[in-house]
Amino acid sequence: MGATSVSPLAPAAFPELPAITGVKLHTATLGIRYKGRPDVFLAELDPGTQVAAVFTTSTTASAAVRWGREALKGGTARAFFVNAGNSVAFTGKAGEKFVADKVETASKALGCDKAEIFTASTGVIGEPTTANRITDAMGDLLANDASWLDAAKAIMTTDTFPKGASATAKINGTTVSISGFAKGSGMIEPNMATMLGFIFTDAAIPHAVLQAILADCNNRSFNAITVDSDTSTSDTVLLAATGKAGNDAVSGMDDPALSEFKDALEGVLRDLAHQIVRDGEGATKFITVNVTGAVSEKEAKIAAKAIANSPLVKTAIAGEDANWGRIVMAVGKCGVTADPNKLTISIGGIALAKNGERV
Repeated sequence: MGATSVSPLAPAAFPELPAITGVKLHTATLGIRYKGRPDVFLAELDPGTQVAAVFTTSTTASAAVRWGREALKGGTARAFFVNAGNSVAFTGKAGEKFVADKVETASKALGCDKAEIFTASTGVIGEPTTANRITDAMGDLLANDASWLDAAKAIMTTDTFPKGASATAKINGTTVSISGFAKGSGMIEPNMATMLGFIFTDAAIPHAVLQAILADCNNRSFNAITVDSDTSTSDTVLLAATGKAGNDAVSGMDDPALSEFKDALEGVLRDLAHQIVRDGEGATKFITVNVTGAVSEKEAKIAAKAIANSPLVKTAIAGEDANWGRIVMAVGKCGVTADPNKLTISIGGIALAKNGERV
């Protein structure tokens, strides 16, 4: 995987994830970069599956991201098609052809429109390649049914462990399931590092509502983490809703019937986001930055990211030195509205400074 040992912050085991009706998982071992492990994954989705997505805001986004942004306008998906080992980002026309070849081959194999194929690639940037090895293996790929664990392993690059999470919720009295997995270790400060997430639910939720829910939940999960402050060219989170649970129709994003589902989805996304941080390259600490009293949620997030991304704060935490002056520095440098005479700092629940003075 590119790593010598599993992160000390890793969970004890990959969780048991419930199957999602309307989703079939497939993997293949093609040796694109990694030997002896799956490195291509395809989620086959039943016709009519609604899709939502969030993508990197990087101005050097990969061809796969650019394709996904356009495909999302259709609102439905028949496949998520992913390869690990090469992000095919910053590879010009070769990258565009790579994506086009994957999309065309998958759409023919599944008998669907090209706009229903969502593709992602993760790995090294700037290394041109062709999709021949992947497209030639399409028949074998679709014939090989895989588990959630197989699929989660297939998208890993420098990750030291596969990441999965699940939840259930009720919509108008009908139980719906959510299962998902993600990858990411380095190049992590998503802004929708290399970071990919694929979430599946059997809930019946139309595209526009699903998109609004995902964007909202994403801001408090994947978009609230950082390992190294670097936003990838390939960040992608895809959410598929097959509708097979058969719940009653929902009226919109603010329908009270969706309250439990939204909480469950955000819980899955946050779980996966936390696992990515716990697998940060070389990470030995996991911290949460809580900001209160800011003039807005936006400024609170700016201050939190300034603290979390500061090399001096990081070294204090790594060295277990409660040097709170570095936190003062980080708040002051980031441009948010702050009254130093009201600034209070606690670490681990212990107040170190209060109302602008040390305790």
